[in-house]
Amino acid sequence: MPKGYWVSVYRTIADPEKLAAYNKLAGPAVKAAGGRTLTRGGRVAAYEAGVAERVVLVEFDSFEQAVAARESAAYQEALAALGDAVERDFRIIEGVD
Repeated sequence: MPKGYWVSVYRTIADPEKLAAYNKLAGPAVKAAGGRTLTRGGRVAAYEAGVAERVVLVEFDSFEQAVAARESAAYQEALAALGDAVERDFRIIEGVD
């Protein structure tokens, strides 16, 4: 079964304090849902229309698990804490089987 991935690319971070509050809630929510953070805010080389900003990649055992984690009450609480603190491109993708 193909894995599922959360891919977040942060275009701007307007409020680092709200982002920190989100991180405190999001980390445990992701882990409880079976997610494994593969990268978070490391070095980035951006090409073409890419943005050399914070990138987060989280792996789940399946696409369905990744979607369920995003919709979970615990993650929704994290999103509420984040509010309008960032502009990001967030997507869930299915890996190659």
